[in-house]
Amino acid sequence: MATSNDLKNGMVLSIENQLWSVIEFQHVKPGKGPAFVRTKLRNVTSGKVVDKTFNAGIKIETANVDRRDMQYLYNDGSGYVFMDSTNYEQITVDATVMGETSNFLLENQLATVALHEGNPLYVELPASVVLEITFTEPGLQGDRSSGGTKPATVETGHQIQVPLFIENNTKVKVDTRTGEYLGRVSE
Repeated sequence: MATSNDLKNGMVLSIENQLWSVIEFQHVKPGKGPAFVRTKLRNVTSGKVVDKTFNAGIKIETANVDRRDMQYLYNDGSGYVFMDSTNYEQITVDATVMGETSNFLLENQLATVALHEGNPLYVELPASVVLEITFTEPGLQGDRSSGGTKPATVETGHQIQVPLFIENNTKVKVDTRTGEYLGRVSE
């Protein structure tokens, strides 16, 4: 248990038997009336974002979330298998929990897996990853100055937008949160 004054970004709360992650919070002390805490919460399972206001000092139930650095091993058809590198324990994360994260996941890549009572809640990748372009159409000679983009398929099978000068087998840096091209990577 914690009070509304103890809220921090990233804290996971248990409200009405659902888990909510604190995205942002603000303590407000109006000129008249009692103080309160204005929060923006994301439902851990559905991703829904809501605004919620708590009176200052009230008790809030917090959820015990264990964040572990794990190594992605393989997709077994029913889910994604991760291994804890400290005790070699393996867990399977369902595809619905993975969501868009799976578009940027390579074998043997490290990721942070959040667990609540042994159940995976979500998987966090680093902010950017390096992926190889497996297929893209060649850029046209006159298009280089326009700053346009073209679709390209990366080694995970996901399609991103890249500048026209990018060719096959080029390694690029991709933002895992938005899927945007960040630049070429020289070896």
